Amino acid sequence: MTTYISIVRGINVSGQKLIKMDALRKSYENLGFHDVTTYVQSGNVIFAGNDIELNNLEQKISRQIEKDFGFEVPVIVLTIDKLKQVIDNNPFLKDPNKDQTFLHVTFLSSKPEHYDHKTIEDKKQNGEEIFFSDNAVYLYCPNGYGRTKLTNNFLEAKLKVGATTRNWKTTNELLKIAKQTI
Repeated sequence: MTTYISIVRGINVSGQKLIKMDALRKSYENLGFHDVTTYVQSGNVIFAGNDIELNNLEQKISRQIEKDFGFEVPVIVLTIDKLKQVIDNNPFLKDPNKDQTFLHVTFLSSKPEHYDHKTIEDKKQNGEEIFFSDNAVYLYCPNGYGRTKLTNNFLEAKLKVGATTRNWKTTNELLKIAKQTI
């Protein structure tokens, strides 16, 4: 069995696509997954399952959510190693002057092929920083994520890949929970 972390995009936001976490856990259990745990109400699920290719898992979970709740949502699935790599590669951690409460990670469903780096950089506001990797975009938003123009929707549109964003605390907590289940 492998422990996976899935990040569901766009549920329980502004009263849209509401899913109670106990119902979401049941959906995962109906797919045959074990040790299903959720973290906060935004669609973070840690679970164990047989080794399956990540893209297949993402599609399988997305189809089950659509079947159970009547709407389609994108899902990104990571292994513990992949999530640890995303955390370890955050370039903003090297700067002790960065307040970690303003760090966010936009997880990407795939590596962006071509994008206009300058157009994205031009959206930065005072004090904001952005760093791109193959599977994540790291954001430092000292004015708060709610005020940035580097939103998940903007990054998805410009990078032309699926994405979902989590704050730094949630990102680290997902790894901690996942490590406890193995």
